[in-house]
Amino acid sequence: MNFIETLKLKNKLFSIFFILVAALLLIGMMGTVNINAMKKNLDSLYFGSFVPVIELNTILQTYHDSLVSTLYKAKEEQISPDEAISEIRRAVAIIDKEWKSYESHFKRDEEFAYVAYVTTEIKEINKFFLTILEALENGHDVKSLSMVQLEKRVTHVHQVIKKLINYEIDVAKYERKNFLSVYDSVLLKLGLLLVFVILGVTIVSYHVLRGIQQDHNALEMSAKKLKIANKKLENASYTDSLTSLYNRRYFNLVYEREIKRAKRNHTYITFMMLDIDYFKQYNDMYGHIKGDAVLKKVASVFQDILKRPSDYVFRLGGEEFGVLLTDTSEISSASVAEAICSAVRACEIMHNGSKIDKYVTISIGVASCIADGALDEELLITRADEMLYHAKENGRNRYSITTHISAATSHKVEESA
Repeated sequence: MNFIETLKLKNKLFSIFFILVAALLLIGMMGTVNINAMKKNLDSLYFGSFVPVIELNTILQTYHDSLVSTLYKAKEEQISPDEAISEIRRAVAIIDKEWKSYESHFKRDEEFAYVAYVTTEIKEINKFFLTILEALENGHDVKSLSMVQLEKRVTHVHQVIKKLINYEIDVAKYERKNFLSVYDSVLLKLGLLLVFVILGVTIVSYHVLRGIQQDHNALEMSAKKLKIANKKLENASYTDSLTSLYNRRYFNLVYEREIKRAKRNHTYITFMMLDIDYFKQYNDMYGHIKGDAVLKKVASVFQDILKRPSDYVFRLGGEEFGVLLTDTSEISSASVAEAICSAVRACEIMHNGSKIDKYVTISIGVASCIADGALDEELLITRADEMLYHAKENGRNRYSITTHISAATSHKVEESA
């Protein structure tokens, strides 16, 4: 494809891109405006009625269940004067708090007068209860209190607040009706807009795509062949020919990339060093052909256990393997290591040259931590290698794990047979 043809193709693709972006921006702007309008209606519907009704009902319940009930109990000597004083003080505080919260909500102009009236009534009856509270604190007998007068006052404030509750419910019904009207209108507008935009984009895209179809067909076959060739080259470059695991070259690439990502996101990073126990003796006893078969079998065990896209398994050389885990805690990393040890042993590959078991086993060194800016990339590998040595020194066929990836000499070690 020459320069002119390439330029024409780019212009056509740019035209499609511009049209799609413009259409999406238009839809987004219209959707944002209308969704915000619906949100305001929802806020008005919910916060304008539901929450205030709860607050008003709480006030009524406090008057009846706390204040009146407390005074009845005190008069009947079911509770002590001190308990009555404490309950009255608490109930009046709740009423004041709930009423202040109700007053803080949005109010329409026509509401202010009645709200001010209710405020006065609540202050009066609260003052009445505070007077009773003061009398009780001064040692007066609650039996002298007129319950008829008390019931009359509470009944009056109940009626006043109940009117306010009914008003809030009526407002909610009105707001819901308006919301449904706005919602239907928005759906209609968005539906029509989408139809016109999709129709326009379809027509223009058809003509543009028709123009680039021939160029695309010509490029498609070449691209497929090139993709297959590149894939083969990539696999050959990054894959170990014997085990089909990633090789050391790919390890160098992935390890640096994943360490940087873990540092950036402050997430867990785990590196394992794995070594087949007494593999040299196995080769000496059974030969290199069977030794290669063992390497393949062990590699298949790794692949069966480590199936996540973020789990990387490498053959680093000879019988030495590496495993890189991302977003995997030390507990999970230990579980993986233990599973690998058990699975390799469970293959029951005879190894008469082993000093610890009649079957082929594996030792694993694990280094796991939450990455930060101070994490030394080489030290993570060094710690895993130290843990591998520790596992071998303590009997092999096991893993050893550390979570302290620092320059300190001492570090936490866990191991499992």
